[in-house]
Amino acid sequence: MIALPDAQRLFFAALLDRERSAAVLPLLRQDHGPGAAKRLQIYRNNLFESLSDALRAVFPVLAQLVGDDFFRQLARRFIAAYPLRSAHLHGFGRELPALLSTVAADWPYLADVAALEWAWHEVYHEAEGASLRPQHLARLPAARHLDLRLTLVPAARLVASPYPVLRIWQGHQGDADPAFNVSLDDGGVGLLLLRRGLEPAFVLLTVAEHVWLASLASGSTLAEATLAAFDHDAGFDLAATLGRHLSLGSFGALADIGPEEGSAHSLETAS
Repeated sequence: MIALPDAQRLFFAALLDRERSAAVLPLLRQDHGPGAAKRLQIYRNNLFESLSDALRAVFPVLAQLVGDDFFRQLARRFIAAYPLRSAHLHGFGRELPALLSTVAADWPYLADVAALEWAWHEVYHEAEGASLRPQHLARLPAARHLDLRLTLVPAARLVASPYPVLRIWQGHQGDADPAFNVSLDDGGVGLLLLRRGLEPAFVLLTVAEHVWLASLASGSTLAEATLAAFDHDAGFDLAATLGRHLSLGSFGALADIGPEEGSAHSLETAS
């Protein structure tokens, strides 16, 4: 008699791979109605349809761009390659941009659009976190500032693409102008996504600003990140850029400073 956990693993494997069906069919009860193979196929269809719908909910713009048939095939390939490993769906879809860069290599902008949508999804569902405010930083001696390792707040993500992915995203929202048009030759974009209230918002970044934030997010000190930004733009203004992101609430509070309660901030959103 096979143990229940082993039977469950066999059953799930058979749902994802038809070639494994034979191993699990003897475990299914033979009652009146459809046979075991038919019932297994019903379960398989329900699994793929429900998970495909979950992916479509996270990547609606991508689904519009590629069309229903392509998206269904993509979803089936993704579900088989990256089966659901958790009881909730918040992390399901994370690898789709990477998969797209392989299966749709002739249209590289699609992977970047998917990466933008995944960043939006993560920011929307991310936990709250206290922000570093200008008054908090002022409590530290100025001599310490360049040695600080500033991190982004939990509900923040960086996105960069050589393609106009933000304009593509905007052009496929429900309130978009039907006459909206965008060309892949319009140029790239660097973005910071931050949650404003309950909704993520986009902050447009310069190339040097994106490099600076990405360097900080990877663990660099403020001095190291600033040098990286200078490599891209000798005119990079550290004081203005730091002030901007302190005002936006881009950085998480530092443990040795302690945030004040109830601080509020606004976001600069892309038009």
